[in-house]
Amino acid sequence: MGKRELVAALFEDARAGRIDRRAFVQRAAGLGLGLTMATALSNSLVFTAAAQDSDPAALTSRPAFGTDQQERGAGGELRLLQWQAVTSFSTHNSTGSKDVLGGSLVYEPLLNYLPDSSLLPNLVKDVPSIENGLLAEDLTSVTYNLVEGIFWNDGTPFTAHDVVATWAWIVNPESAATTSGSYASIANVEAIDDLTVTITFAQSNLAWFLPFTGTNVGVVYPKHILELGEEGRVTLRTAPVGTGPYKVESFVEGDNAQLVINDYYREPNKPFFATVNLKGNVTSDAAARGVIQLGEWDFAWNPQVSPDVLRDYENGGAGTGRFSPSPSFEGVQLNFSDPNAEVNGQRSEKNTPHPFLTDPTVRRALNLASDREIISSEFYVGAPDEPAARNVVNGIASLESPNTGYLFDVEAAKATLEEAGWVLNGDVREKDGVRLELQLVTTVNSVRQDTQAVLKSNWEEIGFEVELVEIDSAIFFDSSPGNEQGWYLFYRDTQMLTIGPTSPFPFDFLGYWYAGPDGSNIAQQENDWSGSNIQRFRNEEYDQLYESL
Repeated sequence: MGKRELVAALFEDARAGRIDRRAFVQRAAGLGLGLTMATALSNSLVFTAAAQDSDPAALTSRPAFGTDQQERGAGGELRLLQWQAVTSFSTHNSTGSKDVLGGSLVYEPLLNYLPDSSLLPNLVKDVPSIENGLLAEDLTSVTYNLVEGIFWNDGTPFTAHDVVATWAWIVNPESAATTSGSYASIANVEAIDDLTVTITFAQSNLAWFLPFTGTNVGVVYPKHILELGEEGRVTLRTAPVGTGPYKVESFVEGDNAQLVINDYYREPNKPFFATVNLKGNVTSDAAARGVIQLGEWDFAWNPQVSPDVLRDYENGGAGTGRFSPSPSFEGVQLNFSDPNAEVNGQRSEKNTPHPFLTDPTVRRALNLASDREIISSEFYVGAPDEPAARNVVNGIASLESPNTGYLFDVEAAKATLEEAGWVLNGDVREKDGVRLELQLVTTVNSVRQDTQAVLKSNWEEIGFEVELVEIDSAIFFDSSPGNEQGWYLFYRDTQMLTIGPTSPFPFDFLGYWYAGPDGSNIAQQENDWSGSNIQRFRNEEYDQLYESL
């Protein structure tokens, strides 16, 4: 019996009540699905009372996490250094983690993910399941019972109509929501009453939980703000009205935000901190130093510094560096469109191919000539946590390919180009009048500049001319449609950044390479660059596989 048949049999055992949830997760993980995916899939299965290994309520009710005795505001000021500064609080228009993190202090989803990928009720009474009747057996609909007595931070009651309005706003192309892919499977959202909302899918949906789950794609917006049109969009970005623990007191775009407690927050003993000082517009090194060496700040998000620098800060410093495992990875994106040709008022137009990066031999040569090992070992901590070779989808065992090998061979890279007709003219190769000249663009921080230097040396050795460009992270990740230096517009040949999935079922993340009908998912002027396919990649086979998920 093959793995596919074994997994199918395991599902049948779960449906028939012959095994409990724990056994399903353990066996599914053993078959190669991985703990993360197995736990996520268990959210879609029914486990009978006879088979259940624990009280089902323990899987759906919201735990206190040891905060029962704490007092609201007792922690005083929380000082956060986020070197990539917030430029917008509108999560559904975000093109970078920096804005999602800022928005998460104010906006909330219906459900949240726990570290093991199980679901946690947030604005709802319980996690829907077939067991409790809230999830249809054929997975075509799900019903959420909202918690009573929740208010937006302006005192307006939170209702099911807000959920409906959020969905309608996200799927409206005029909203330019970057999260619209998470909601594409939905046929309708209906408010049954003020505290009950039902989502109907176009077809059976194993990933029914993706919409409205997690702070990356699932946050709910207030209906009364969405109804304000352009004024409401400005409010979403700069003075957000949310149900979360904090509200924005002041905001300097690209620099800092000061947040205070939302007086209407539903849990009387939360939040623990009275205020949040969220500071950006500093270097990555300064963020790490401010916390670890100087102790002037409490927490620094994602300080991208080399291990040697980190150790220097820790020696005699006030803190230590602690990094959690992540499915994200640092990589170089190649532009499949021409960033230098303007067509219909935009560059990197989806139907205008790049003069040489669309050539597979050129991409293969760049791959062969990139010394990942020196980057991994000298600028990062190296294997196993930060290995030289990493797949695009990683950290989710069931989806992670074992083909993680790579070859660094400069001579093979030269031969590849030579055989394809890219011959040297001086120090730079050319073919049919096209020279191998490119820009490598990334944000300002020492690790990325060191990486740029290595890649420039590697690529110029095989006959490229490489221009290095550094952009402030607040600008690079700014989601404003007119920002020509933003990564979504991709007005350059190559760019380097960190990306990764935000869900155990990485449907949205895989959409980064999905073109869609007529290239509708490609970031373009027509959709305010909200399409998630930034690289302008087009492959019919990939699109068919993506649509089959």
